[in-house]
Amino acid sequence: MRALIPLLLLLVITSCGRTDQPPPAAPSVEDAGATRYPLTLQNCGVTVTFERAPQRAVSLYQASTEILLSLGLADRMVGTSTWFDPVLPELAADNDRVPRLADNDPSVEAVLDREPDIVTSASAHTFTPAVVGDRGRLADLGIPTYQSPSVCTDAVVEGETVTRTGPLQMDTLLREITELAQIFDVQDRGAALVSALQRRLADAPVIPRQDATVAFWFSGLRTPYLAGCCSAPGLYAREVGAINVFADAEEDWPEVSWEALADRDPDVLVLADLSRKRIDGDALDTKVAFLESNPVTRAMTAVREKRYVVLTGSELDPGIRQVGAVEKLAAGFGSMR
Repeated sequence: MRALIPLLLLLVITSCGRTDQPPPAAPSVEDAGATRYPLTLQNCGVTVTFERAPQRAVSLYQASTEILLSLGLADRMVGTSTWFDPVLPELAADNDRVPRLADNDPSVEAVLDREPDIVTSASAHTFTPAVVGDRGRLADLGIPTYQSPSVCTDAVVEGETVTRTGPLQMDTLLREITELAQIFDVQDRGAALVSALQRRLADAPVIPRQDATVAFWFSGLRTPYLAGCCSAPGLYAREVGAINVFADAEEDWPEVSWEALADRDPDVLVLADLSRKRIDGDALDTKVAFLESNPVTRAMTAVREKRYVVLTGSELDPGIRQVGAVEKLAAGFGSMR
């Protein structure tokens, strides 16, 4: 089905690179020195101390796993869990070397059996009694933890509920990479990865139209979930210079009526192609069929002109895939006239 959809993201982009603001600064590879232990960090409101570089890491969320793999740490990983999509192709070989504890949430017993010396996550849900327990419980067992700053930066975390008080920024991802590189004493790798991501961001085109609009549809047919102001999709829209038509919604993924979407009539629709396919509206082909047959949506500009950009569920989450998502969205807008 995907091959039949005239995705704009496959078109060649000829517009110029981003010039409005430089990407966040990062340490150079030459400046990256060895970590001095014990290392103490403030991480999402928790003081965490590492006596030495971790050798047995368990990562409990795909976004966290892919950052560790991108830092070349497969040989120090003893378990992963909570997967939404296939791993990034360039990380597949390393990922195959790491045991998968569970496709979804693991049991606390499965985690402890791996005897980890660090547990990382990019989800507030992980560090709750429903999964492995709060971070204090793991600390009592002598296991330090690391929570992705994307969960807590400009946000209030209550249990597994995250309420954002400000929009997600790209430098939050770069800080996470830098901190993890410091924890594992691979600062040279962290600096190189950050620099590579910065170069890609600098090369991503901005759209020429100042009033170009976009909406991000995650899932749901009866009442769709569309991206609000402040999580990853809002970041993508800002990076390419577009307007998220639901930027006035504070929730990450508010439920919105089809009539409200049609009334705002975005130029481009970002459609999530979810590997999980648990409910109607998860799969890409279901989304497209609905949009093009429903009397409310089929008259929308993006639907009439088939202006669809496809992102995976993982690309709509904060994490290492943010930069690729910006590139795809920029490509989708690039052919607009």
